[in-house]
This record gives sequence, structure tokens and C-alpha cells, in this order.
Amino acid sequence: MTIDDCYQLGSIVKPHGLRGLVVAFMDVDNLDAYRKVKSVYLELPTAPGKLTAFTVERVQPQTNDRALLKLKGIDTIEAAEPLRNANLYRPLEELPELAEDQFYFHDVIGYTVVDEQLGELGTVETFYELPQQDLLAMRYQGKEVLIPVVDELISRADQEARKLYVNLPEGLLDVYLTPGSREQDEPNEQ
Repeated sequence: MTIDDCYQLGSIVKPHGLRGLVVAFMDVDNLDAYRKVKSVYLELPTAPGKLTAFTVERVQPQTNDRALLKLKGIDTIEAAEPLRNANLYRPLEELPELAEDQFYFHDVIGYTVVDEQLGELGTVETFYELPQQDLLAMRYQGKEVLIPVVDELISRADQEARKLYVNLPEGLLDVYLTPGSREQDEPNEQ
């Protein structure tokens, strides 16, 4: 199993207690859906790019995005400590099914962005998952344009046509195409 075959489920924050439990940040919408997970892959900080399989003995949700994990063979704080800051992965084929109008970010990379008013704009390059809001990044007229990922702006994804339909607010593209006011205020050299 390689990282390209997986999606990132979250990361291990730190050991918890003396018996090998770890606190995990879980980047999921519904943590309860992962209570019965039987295995995970860890990318340890000491081995970037390499995945190690672990059997999950228990997932105990603590908050909306944190859980205590008990991994088979990790029975002491000393065994849990090297797992600190490890990334948690699951196989892509085990991603939960989404509603028809939903999509996973990794699925639409490379899709053509089509605005309802302006037509085809550019291609989805990446997503930035920020604490305040997720942003879609596309290339438009040689500039990176960021579009907030909200239902009001992202209409739907057409998987067959590989197109992502958006309804951009008036002026959003102009923000990226108009030179900054600082550049306009600089005196011309003569």
C-alpha cells in the first residue's frame, strides 16, 4: 500500500496514559462512522513516504475531531511515543460514499472549472484546507485564483465531463487580475 492509494484520515497528536493509547486528530465529518475501523496505515515522522499497517483495537471519540486510539502491539507509553506526529491513512477504496452532489477534493483535481456566467475558467490545481475555510485553487490567466468551498459558490461536479461548476460572485476574478494599489501608487521613473 502506498500513500497514493490512500487518503489521510488524520494524525496522531500524542500518547495518552501509560498503556499505549494515543490521541488522534481525525479529519472527518462524522467521527462516529469510524468507531469500527479495523486497521490504519501510519506514516511515521522517522520514515516519510513509507506506510506501516496497524490493527485498531479501539476508537474512542473524545470530541468532534479527536479520538483515543488503541493500536495492537502498542501497550506502553514508550511504544506510543514514536507514533507522535504520525499521519493516519486509510485505503481510498474505503472512503465513505457521498451524496450525489458532493465530492472529495482529491477527486476533482484536474477538473475544468466552469462558471455559470463566464463559462470555462481554468483547471482545479489543489485545495487549501485552512482552519477558517477550505479554498479551491485554480489557474486563471496565469494567476492562482482561490475560491471558497461553500455551497453558494460550488454548484456541482460532473465526473463524466470532468467539470466543476461554480457560481462566482461578481468581481472575484478582478481581485486577482487587477494590480495592487501599492503598484499603482509608485511613481513612474522618467
